[in-house]
Amino acid sequence: MSIRIQAACSELIWAVRLNLMWLVFTLAGGVVLGLGPATVAAYSLARRHARNETFHDWTEFWTVYRREFVRASLLVLPAAALATVLVGNYLYLSALGPSMGALRIATFVALIALAGVGAYVGPLYAHYDLPLRAYWPKAAQLALMRPASSVLLLLALSTIAYATSAAPVLAVLISFGAWIYLNTWLCQRFFQENEAQLHSKGNS
Repeated sequence: MSIRIQAACSELIWAVRLNLMWLVFTLAGGVVLGLGPATVAAYSLARRHARNETFHDWTEFWTVYRREFVRASLLVLPAAALATVLVGNYLYLSALGPSMGALRIATFVALIALAGVGAYVGPLYAHYDLPLRAYWPKAAQLALMRPASSVLLLLALSTIAYATSAAPVLAVLISFGAWIYLNTWLCQRFFQENEAQLHSKGNS
């Protein structure tokens, strides 16, 4: 039991460190320019951690951040801009009252769809070497092909989001790192299952 507690505490500390690195490097890029490369670097390190690799956190984070600066921005920023617009529209429509119920629901569904697809993009980028334009379509394909996995990812995201809304200090302490860590851990298993299924079909 003590070994399990020690392992859980170690993973918790890792999520806190990952959260700190993501925040520092996102802010270092003025948020807009830092968001993409910081997110990709965080997913890259989360994948390596999930594979039990040994590395120097801050050094490796900076290396990936610098190397992926342009590609990561092109990958993340359009989706971040779309999410910002959708959230803004949802809040605006909510303020207008019940008469905008249909549009508000449609906006909410679009947000859920974006979150469901986006939950695969970071892990995909860290795990597979694809053309930049292929990641979002591939993520959409996975989200549709694996509905149970997509629901699980959305539940995990909504749980972390709810906890953060109830205690905003969690955003500074662990929320982003916890999501990236859990998102990566789950998707690594989804990818392995998907590859095993494709391999079995290829041999049949």
